[in-house]
Amino acid sequence: MTEEDAAGEAGTRFKVYCSQCREKVELPVGAFRLALGATKERTFYGFTCPECGAAVRKPAGEKIVEALTRAGVSTMRLVPIER
Repeated sequence: MTEEDAAGEAGTRFKVYCSQCREKVELPVGAFRLALGATKERTFYGFTCPECGAAVRKPAGEKIVEALTRAGVSTMRLVPIER
């Protein structure tokens, strides 16, 4: 994932690869969702590939979490269910 700051009203966009069709696509912040899990193994980001329509989910390490959060990506915190 790479971040690009576009000039003008376009805002921040990220270049990502679709794990389904392998296309490299550039998407705006609003196309992403970030889920923060209790561990790094359960933290991921997701998007819908505009080329093939696949719902893509990829692990998000610290640098990706920081970049997506700073850009304003919609974030949710995953919490374990108490029994």
